[in-house]
Amino acid sequence: MATLAPGGPGSPSEPGQGTPTAMPGGGVWPTGGLPEGGFSGVRSLRRMRRAITSNGKATVGTGLLALFCLVAIFPGVIAHDNPSAEIYGRALGPSGQHLLGTTAFGQDIFAQVIYGTRPVILIAFGVGLSATVIAMLIGVAAAYLGGAWDGVLSLITDVLLVIPAFPLLIVIASYLHGASTAVLIAVVTAVSWSYTARQLRAQALSLRNRDFLEAARVRGERSLYIILVEIIPTMTSLLMASFLTNALYAVLFSSGLQFIGLGNPNTVSWGTMLYWAENNEAFQTGQALWIIVPGLCIVALGAGFALLNYAFDEIGNPALRPVKSMRRKRVLPR
Repeated sequence: MATLAPGGPGSPSEPGQGTPTAMPGGGVWPTGGLPEGGFSGVRSLRRMRRAITSNGKATVGTGLLALFCLVAIFPGVIAHDNPSAEIYGRALGPSGQHLLGTTAFGQDIFAQVIYGTRPVILIAFGVGLSATVIAMLIGVAAAYLGGAWDGVLSLITDVLLVIPAFPLLIVIASYLHGASTAVLIAVVTAVSWSYTARQLRAQALSLRNRDFLEAARVRGERSLYIILVEIIPTMTSLLMASFLTNALYAVLFSSGLQFIGLGNPNTVSWGTMLYWAENNEAFQTGQALWIIVPGLCIVALGAGFALLNYAFDEIGNPALRPVKSMRRKRVLPR
């Protein structure tokens, strides 16, 4: 009796799903993971979409991030009140006109939650991108160039790793009281890139003596070209995970700074909402939604980044994927 596993002849499957299938010209498609060699063209985008939709964590995380991004882009479509206008009754409960009630200053809480999404998203993506780029350049350059370059860049990275991040943020932000969103992005970025740089340096060291890099050196390519074109594209999964991690911590750090009053209190953001709610004893005055709703939004956005991070780990590393029940093999007569 001949045994045929699912995905073999007689049971074709799509490339990128199920078991490996043959590609034109040889090789096999990946089994639900991201394509090797980075993303290129519509085919790679389709494989990435399949990888996300086939992973529950990735689907939920992408949905949460997409929801918050839409709210940040079109806040006026959802909330029609001015979030800073003190024109309503003070400390009103939820109603048809004010879905979450009003603050102690007569501001609409629902409008503040909606309009407060944009600065949080800007900080998350701004810090995630800038911290990842800085870490990528420093970590990879230190590993590839070696010598004095590695010593100096690694020393800077180690110093920042030793200092606790949040206390350092408090010290820096205390001198920038009332900082704008752009300043918060710069401050959080300054203390967020070191751990990522250490990870990328370790990965680059493992690639330093690979044949494709030796071939690039023999061709006479410059170090900058080798770093940007040869090394960095092989780290796509790790770079994506680093971006998501930095964005997650950016949300938590920036909201924490705003909550303790080190941001700009006049900026409508989830962190500043918590700051004003705490100062006006929202729980004691029956305005619990003033604290609960922005707090839940911070948790949900952080969960979106965390779920995507876990999902990309599973997609990029087959050993981390959850074990699925084996399909029953079909037995065909000879």
